[in-house]
Amino acid sequence: MKIEYQTQRLSMRFFMLMLFLFVLQIIFGMIVGLQQVDPNLLVGKLNFNVARTEHINLGLLWILTGFIGTILFVGPALSRRELAHPWLIHVLFYALIAAVLWNVYAQGLAMKGVAGWWGGQAWFQEGLEYIEGGRIFDIVALIGFGILGFVLLRTFPSMKEWNEIHWGLAIGVVALAVVWLFGLFYVSRLDLQEYFRWFVVHYWVEGVWEVIHISLIGFLLVKMFDADVKSVGYAVFWGVILVWLSGLIGNAHHYFWIGTPEFWQFWGSLFSAFEPLPLIFCFWHIYLDAHQNNKPLKNAPAFYFMVGSVVLEQVGAGILGFTMTFALTNVWSHGTWITPAHGHLALFGTFGMLVIGAAYYAVPLLRGATDFDQRLGKLAFWLLFLGISGMALAFAWGGTVQMYVYRTLGLEWFGGDVFPALDAYKIFVPLFGFVTAIGCGVLVYDLVTIGRIGGRKQPEIVNRRKAQPTRGWSRPFSGFEAGIWLVLMWIFGFVITFGILSFNLSQVRIEGNPTVPYTMAAIGYPGLLLVTALFVWRFLASLESRIENTESK
Repeated sequence: MKIEYQTQRLSMRFFMLMLFLFVLQIIFGMIVGLQQVDPNLLVGKLNFNVARTEHINLGLLWILTGFIGTILFVGPALSRRELAHPWLIHVLFYALIAAVLWNVYAQGLAMKGVAGWWGGQAWFQEGLEYIEGGRIFDIVALIGFGILGFVLLRTFPSMKEWNEIHWGLAIGVVALAVVWLFGLFYVSRLDLQEYFRWFVVHYWVEGVWEVIHISLIGFLLVKMFDADVKSVGYAVFWGVILVWLSGLIGNAHHYFWIGTPEFWQFWGSLFSAFEPLPLIFCFWHIYLDAHQNNKPLKNAPAFYFMVGSVVLEQVGAGILGFTMTFALTNVWSHGTWITPAHGHLALFGTFGMLVIGAAYYAVPLLRGATDFDQRLGKLAFWLLFLGISGMALAFAWGGTVQMYVYRTLGLEWFGGDVFPALDAYKIFVPLFGFVTAIGCGVLVYDLVTIGRIGGRKQPEIVNRRKAQPTRGWSRPFSGFEAGIWLVLMWIFGFVITFGILSFNLSQVRIEGNPTVPYTMAAIGYPGLLLVTALFVWRFLASLESRIENTESK
């Protein structure tokens, strides 16, 4: 594939900005991990709460930047014409830089207690978790979402020519602006403020981003495997429908402990259990489309990260999200390290890996380097995959100990009882964070230098493919085997769920015996992540071993 539309090149600057922000997020993440080991590190200069906020916000910002770059790259190819009003894209890019700089600076004001109150609104920073940016950032972001939606919709053909991917992206970019409105006002009642905050956090990230995620994966699969647009559109349609139907009421799992009516405990738990359904559909979607005509991988790094996105969405958002959102489990896991175990796999795994995969698809094409050496990209994938999985494992085990010491024994955090109980796990977090940082470095170097450094062509790619075996671990991957791997993942997910539920047992809650939850955590979490890693390895090995059928050309 060659670049057919010159305005697709506008996406390159967004991908490069995405990489820069990713590096910044990793730096803040390493600082937060080291502060877990030594709480006195940078005290008074960069306190833990500010460093953590910067880490989370930069994660949202670099992924969002990657989404914008991907949408701008996809838009012309999907519409078969140049982007409308390209000058607005230049405005959007510089507005995005300004918003990022302001947001990073403004979070530091939290250490000084400066929120910038004026007219009943916090203009600098407002301290609401995940949406800490003040009204200045909120308004600039809203304008940016408006520009993106306007340009994309003006680029699209008339609605009668839209397919499901057009509809998915259109719904996604419009909803980016509409749902963002719920975070644009301050409410003095804390329970009501939390109600609207979760509208933004859940619908905007877990809903709107999911719609864009499914639509972009569908388009990239069409391009990478020449998959049938109608079959992909069918999968995109049902994926989007299931995301909205399960997510709207499933949002109620955030309402349990903020003073809302008690009936939300039932409905929130029920529909939260349904939320993994679109993720399973998304996985099956990528499996079927990747097996069209048994074609070999032309761009392995792009597909590696796409597979990682869908699988970690299934594990992080689906399975680990399922284990912690029932009221009977959430009463124990809420506010513990179980949450970042879910969050790291769900946010970076689902959306971060998708935009990295999109960058690996777009950047070589934009630079005319379709035969680039793919080994560094594969290495970056495995380093990031194993690093983020290891962090999730450390958080999950630490969270299990935290639930017992904090929630069961009732010991105090600030009294020094809970903090030392997590010492071992606080060491593993920065260790696996270091692996993630190395993966980030390899990734950035590879994407920045693709097409710019000579001698980095793919070495004997056809001969290497033909020489690989098609038996054993690299044998063709069947639908039945895929189902077996999925079932194994969910079995370990249920072990984790019952492990958290076991905190309700009298021998744990009253007698203080943690044997059951500790044992189930020791089986469930490592088992889930090991099966996930083996499944990804097996799936990718089967695709790497394909032999191109030249007779069918």
